[in-house]
Amino acid sequence: MTEPEAFFTFQESLPRQGPGDRASLQAALMVVGVGRDQRICDAGCGTGADIAGLLDWAPEGHVTAIDTHASFIDKARARHAGDARVTARVQDMHDLTGPFDLIWCAGALYFMGLPDGLAVFRAALAPGGALIFSHPAFFTDTPSDAARAFWDGEDASVMNEADLCDAVRVAGYDIHLATRLPVNAWEAYYTPMEQRVSEWRASAGPAMTKVLDAAQAEIDQWRAVRGETGYLQFVAYPK
Repeated sequence: MTEPEAFFTFQESLPRQGPGDRASLQAALMVVGVGRDQRICDAGCGTGADIAGLLDWAPEGHVTAIDTHASFIDKARARHAGDARVTARVQDMHDLTGPFDLIWCAGALYFMGLPDGLAVFRAALAPGGALIFSHPAFFTDTPSDAARAFWDGEDASVMNEADLCDAVRVAGYDIHLATRLPVNAWEAYYTPMEQRVSEWRASAGPAMTKVLDAAQAEIDQWRAVRGETGYLQFVAYPK
């Protein structure tokens, strides 16, 4: 097994592929309003951890779940097999077309680059549509070296909260909510991950051992700097 194969095997085994939880999703959806028959896109859906929550909000709606990794999409399809309200497909977020009444993007817009991602999503929203997304941010103007190191060399693109909000507005959005993703939402990702590291450690081969080591290091890093950095979750509408 190669290291990339080990990485995806490990990620596929987890209940979700990034920070988030039902409470944070519901809090954002309450700002959008009452869900009914909305056309929803779950952009960068992973294995589909948030699809059920989106459908609880819009029980007569439809979720189009996209991700670039076919193995994640296979898991998302299996989770919602037989539900005509869910379409899961392999697709690059840059190729997204709509129209959608809501785009939900939990931690994945960052990989598109903030300006490009916001432009793509803006074009895919129906009139009056909303974008909910989470994005890395520093919670201090003077982040420590450890907080910068958490973003693994990409810290130059991570802004403080005020600058990030300004960038969203410059991209043509009104911000209806910008709030820090709470610790519980991060632990919803990291606690099962840490358990899986422990479970798989004894039987792991060389490639998987590297993946497990990196996962535990990431968990430890975040817990050490969580007061300085994390995700800011936005509810935003095109102007």
